[in-house]
Amino acid sequence: MATLLLHSRHVLSLSLSPSRPVSMSSTRQARNVIPHLRLLKPGRSFQHLSRFFHVQLLPRRPGLQFSSFHCSSNPKTRPPLTIFSSAVAMGSVSELLPLLQYPLARRDESVVDDYHGVLVPDPYRWLEDPDSDETKVFVEAQAALTDSVLADCGERERLRRQITALFDHPRYETPFKRGDRYFYFHNTGLQAQSVLYVQSDLDAEPEVLLDPNALSEDGTVSLSIAAVSRDGNYLAYGLSASGSDWVTIKVMRIEDKKPETDTISWVKFSTVSWTHDGKGFFYGRYPAPKEGCGVDAGTETDINLNHQLYYHFLGTDQSQDVLCWKDPEHPKYIFEAYVTEDGKYVTLDITEGCDPVNKLYYCDLSTISGGLDGLKGSKNMLPFIKLVDNFEARYAVVANDNTEFTFLTNKEAPKYKLVRVDLSKPEIWTDILPEDQKDVLESSYAVNEDQLLVCYLSDVKYILQIRDLKTGKILHPLPIDIGSVTGISGKRKDSQIFIGFTSFLTPGIIYKCNLSAEAPEMKIFREVFVPGFKREDFKVEQVFTSSKDGTKIPLFIVSKKDIALDGSHPTLLYGYGGFNISLTPAFSVSRIVLARNLGFVFCVANIRGGGEYGEEWHKAGSLSKKQNCFDDFIAASEFLISAGYTNSSRLCIEGGSNGGLLVAACINQRPDLFGCALAHVGVMDMLRFHKFTIGHAWTSDYGCSDNKDEFEWLIKYSPLHNVRTPWETFSDAAVQYPATMLLTADHDDRVVPLHSLKLLATMQYTLCKSVGNSGPQKNPIIARLDRKAGHGAGRPTQKMIDEAADRYGFVAKMMGLSWSD
Repeated sequence: MATLLLHSRHVLSLSLSPSRPVSMSSTRQARNVIPHLRLLKPGRSFQHLSRFFHVQLLPRRPGLQFSSFHCSSNPKTRPPLTIFSSAVAMGSVSELLPLLQYPLARRDESVVDDYHGVLVPDPYRWLEDPDSDETKVFVEAQAALTDSVLADCGERERLRRQITALFDHPRYETPFKRGDRYFYFHNTGLQAQSVLYVQSDLDAEPEVLLDPNALSEDGTVSLSIAAVSRDGNYLAYGLSASGSDWVTIKVMRIEDKKPETDTISWVKFSTVSWTHDGKGFFYGRYPAPKEGCGVDAGTETDINLNHQLYYHFLGTDQSQDVLCWKDPEHPKYIFEAYVTEDGKYVTLDITEGCDPVNKLYYCDLSTISGGLDGLKGSKNMLPFIKLVDNFEARYAVVANDNTEFTFLTNKEAPKYKLVRVDLSKPEIWTDILPEDQKDVLESSYAVNEDQLLVCYLSDVKYILQIRDLKTGKILHPLPIDIGSVTGISGKRKDSQIFIGFTSFLTPGIIYKCNLSAEAPEMKIFREVFVPGFKREDFKVEQVFTSSKDGTKIPLFIVSKKDIALDGSHPTLLYGYGGFNISLTPAFSVSRIVLARNLGFVFCVANIRGGGEYGEEWHKAGSLSKKQNCFDDFIAASEFLISAGYTNSSRLCIEGGSNGGLLVAACINQRPDLFGCALAHVGVMDMLRFHKFTIGHAWTSDYGCSDNKDEFEWLIKYSPLHNVRTPWETFSDAAVQYPATMLLTADHDDRVVPLHSLKLLATMQYTLCKSVGNSGPQKNPIIARLDRKAGHGAGRPTQKMIDEAADRYGFVAKMMGLSWSD
C-alpha cells in the first residue's frame, strides 16, 4: 500500500512500495515523485484533495490527533493512498510542558582560537574546569532544572517500578576454570554489583569469593579486573570507585579468602597477566596525576601520557615493582602484556590509538638470567624482541607451540584471518584460515589440545565453528540461535568449554560444550529467566535500507507482534558507528518495558564506522568519511517513517559515547526529523577532545584539529560548533530542535563532562535564550548530571534503573504517551 504521512506543515514520508521507500521532509520533494502531489502545496487543507481523489473518512486511530482519510484516485484499480496527520507540530511538545527558564551561563566572548587561519569562539571554555565554583554553580542549576522537568513526567515512577520488577532476576556470567577451581560472577537480581563465586567443581556448593557490595554503602565501588593465577591459588582484583577508569589492584589468597597486603595504585587501561610460577603479574599504569595530592580520581581532566609496563611480586610494596617497558619518546603509547599459555613467553602489545592495529614484541622468559627476580633493583627493562614494529595491522596471539605462533590478524585481510609464523624464521608467514569473502572472523580460541573455536559475524549475527588448529579445516559447526556470543571460556587443554549467549528476546544462556565427543555436545548449563517476560509477545526482524550514497545499512527492529504499520508507534532508534565496535543483538529489560507498556518499537542501526563488516566498514565511517555515519543514521530514521513504523514527532534517537556524538550531530543536521534525542556521555567538542584524559587515542577515528585538513573535517560536524537556529535555515519557520536530554556523570574520565556541559550551554543560549521565550524553540533542552558515576562501566544496578526511568520517562512525557498493562 502506498502510504503518505502528512504533517500539518510537512510531508513526513512517502512509501511507494514496501521495497522502495522514499523519505522526504517537505512537499517540495514530494512533488517530484507523484505528479498528483504537485497539487498539494504547503498550507492547503486536506479538503483540496477531494478534487483529485476519492476521500473517505475513517475512524480515529490511536496516537493520531486528526482523523485519518482513505484516498484513491480510482478505488477499483489503484492501491489506496492513506493519509495521517498529527495536530502536534513536527518535533514540537510545547503544549506538554511550560516554557522553561534556563539558568544563565556567562559567555566569555574573548576566548577565540585560531585554527589554521579560522577564528573559532569558545565562550564556555570556563566549563572545562570541573573544580571551579562557577562550574559547580552551573551544574547545580542545571540539575535543579532537570529535576523540575522530571517531576512532571507522569510515567517516570511506573517505569521505575516496572524496570525494577523485571531487573529482579538472577543473572550469571560465563564460568572460567583456573587450576582445579571454577569461578563465575552472579547477581541475585537487584544487587548493586555482581558477586564473584568459587567452587571446587561444578557440582560443589559455590562460595562467595569476593563481594564488591561490601566495599561501599552505595554500591559505587565496582570490580573491574578479576585475574586468577594459573594454579587457582591467588586472585588479583581491580577496584574502581564511582565509575572512574582509575583502578586500584589488590590481591587475595583464594584458599582461605585472606586479603594480602599488596596495593597497586594509578592503574588504567591495563590487563593483569600472571606468570606461571604464581609469583606475580604484569600490569600497566600511569604516573600518579597531580602528584597524587588530594585528587578525587576520576574528576580530573589531565591528559593521560607515559603509560608504563610493570611486574609486581606478591607480598612486596609497589615501589619495588620491576619496570618492564616504557617509551618516553612516544608518550601516547599504551602497553599490554600477556603470558602465553605454555608460560614460556610474554608478549607485548603496543597501541597508540583505537584503531585495530598494534606493534607486537615478545620475550622468552627462560632466557632472563635469574628470571624476573634478577631484575629487582636493576634499571634494565625486559629484553623484548620486535616481531612486528609498525602499526599496519592487528596481531592477537591465538596459540603457540614452542616457537610456532598462530595469530588472528587483519594484515591484508579487512575481515580478518589466521596466520602462523615461527619465531626462528620471522620472515615467513603462512595463512592458516584465509579471510572469508563475506563474514568477519571475530575471534579464535585454541581448545581441546589441537582444535580451534572460531567465531564469525555474518550480517551482524554470530556463527560458531570448531576447526583444526594445524590446518584451519572446519570440523563441526556449533548450533546457536540468531543473537550474540557474550563470552567464551576454555583453555588449550580443556575439552569442556563454556559459551555465553544472548539475543533481543533471550535474557541469557550459558552452554556447556563437550568437545571430547565425536560430535560436539551443546547443552544448556544455565539459563536466565525474567519473571513476567513473554518472548512470544514480541518479534524481531532484520531489514536493510539504503543510505544517502546507496550503501545498504542493516537495521534490527523489535516490536510487539502484529503491530499495524500506520505510522503511529513511538520508536527508539539506537546507534554507535565508530571504533570498529559492532552492535549485536542483546537483551534489555528497560527496552522490553518500553515495548510492552508504552507501545515502543525498538531499533538498532548497524551504521558504518562499526566493525559489523570488518575494517572496510569501520574505515568507511571514520576520519574524512565520518559524515557517512550521520547519513546512515538519518537514512535509518527516514526508513522507519516511510515504512510506517512511526512519524517524526514519535521518533527518539539514542546513543552513548561516540553514539552521543552521533545523536548530537544528527539533531544539528536534521532537527526536523526527530521528536526526542538522548545523547549519553558524548564527544561533543571535536576541536579539543584530544586535550583531555585519553582523548588523544581517538584521533585514529576522528582526526585532530591540529592538522589543517583534519580540522576542516571536524568543524563541519562537531556538535558544539554546529548548533544553528533551524527556523532560519529550514523553509518552515516552525521547525525546532527535538526535546533533548544530554547525559553525563561527574566521574566520567573517559569522555569528560565538559563536552556535554559546553554543548548544553551552547544549545540553551542559541536556541532558547538568545531569541527569548517568544522564539520557536519550545521543546526542552536539559541535561541529566549523575553523581558518583562514570562513563558507564561498573554502574550499580539502582543507578542503571534510575537513569532508565528518568530518560524514558522524559521521552514518554514529550511524546504524550500513556501506560498500558
